[in-house]
Amino acid sequence: MFKHILIPVDMDATELTNQALTVAEDFSERYGAKVTALTVIPDFNSSMVASYFPENTIQKAHDQVCRDLQKFIDTHAKDPAKIACAVSEGSTRKRIVTYAEEHNIDLIVIPARKSDISKLLLGSNSSYVVDHARRSVLVVRP
Repeated sequence: MFKHILIPVDMDATELTNQALTVAEDFSERYGAKVTALTVIPDFNSSMVASYFPENTIQKAHDQVCRDLQKFIDTHAKDPAKIACAVSEGSTRKRIVTYAEEHNIDLIVIPARKSDISKLLLGSNSSYVVDHARRSVLVVRP
């Protein structure tokens, strides 16, 4: 049923991701699907923004976030070797949807933020992904 599962990881709120990671791994075992963990960093490549940073700053940030994501997966996944890591740049919600389309993702397993009045039912990213992804989306609540 599912061949490729995407799990978005917010590196500033990894505790929200633990339960979603477990769900993604369970689906992966059940269906033999591969899993990709994706984190998104702000897009600093616009000429106006990039001009304020040394030339290799963006690449260094990308590399460090990639190492941090791998460390998270190594620490929290049942079998880290079965999970690929990816880092993208731009709007988190838009990159999740675009990444899913570009990489033929069958299922997006996304954690919802803890409930609070400002986010109402879902976090803004998970709500956007549910509304815009042309893939199945499973929202995992805390």
